[in-house]
Amino acid sequence: MLKIEKLTKYYKDILGIEDLSLDIKKGEIFGFIGPNGAGKSTTIKCILNLINKTSGSIYMDGQELTKDNYQLKEMIGYLPSEVDLYDDFTVKEMLDYSASFYQKDISKRTKYLVKKLDLDLTKKIDELSFGNIKKLGIVLALMHEPKLLVLDEPTSGLDPLKQEVFFELMEEEKEKGTTIFFSSHNLNEVRRICDSVAIIKNGHLVETLKIAKLNKFDFNLISLYSKEYKKLKLPMKDIIIKKQSDEMIQFIYQKDINSLLDFLNTIKIDNLLIEKPSLEEIFFHYYKED
Repeated sequence: MLKIEKLTKYYKDILGIEDLSLDIKKGEIFGFIGPNGAGKSTTIKCILNLINKTSGSIYMDGQELTKDNYQLKEMIGYLPSEVDLYDDFTVKEMLDYSASFYQKDISKRTKYLVKKLDLDLTKKIDELSFGNIKKLGIVLALMHEPKLLVLDEPTSGLDPLKQEVFFELMEEEKEKGTTIFFSSHNLNEVRRICDSVAIIKNGHLVETLKIAKLNKFDFNLISLYSKEYKKLKLPMKDIIIKKQSDEMIQFIYQKDINSLLDFLNTIKIDNLLIEKPSLEEIFFHYYKED
């Protein structure tokens, strides 16, 4: 449904994104994660033709996405990280104005979303809290039943109950076959709803993984307390060090735990804790500065 080929964007001499290639299948929820400044928003703006790319191509449903391809644009729903709307409009006026751009009746769908997210139609935009503006943004992105959803930090500002409602809506969209491009730095959210995930850092693609495959990886978080641990010849290619001191080292081990125990048997250990790391901890090494 969405294919990105060697996408590159420079802001004069400053790199935004370079040689990014992604292939996102129809009906897939695709996570796009990385720290602030990694290139996530630049990629999204290029997909939506909000900025001009330096080079590369972007295709949707086999057709190239260009500024003039309005037929494809009507099939996209977009939720920016910060929703900027007309302050003097009421919620209803904003919804009616947005609905006027579509050549089909979307009133039933809009009413469903408004009720689901508990929006007050009478409030003016400038009276809404950040969370309520984000809820309105979700309705605006979903109201025309797009085939491609592009979401940039969609849950920021939502309270926990409305976050659950948002995830329910995403599950409904997936059942309908909607393709969802989900940009976030919340890895637990990505793990919860995404089928695949691309990791981006400093404008470059680090890796693309299936979430199901990632969850099957044999990762263990090791906290080793010993004055002798520096004598160990640890297999550095298989570990990700999180922190260490003179008497303690904590690291993620990426292979069978039994092979590590063979190393540890050679020293005196004061304490040893073996846990399953969070997704954040697994990806921590991707985010470290080079």
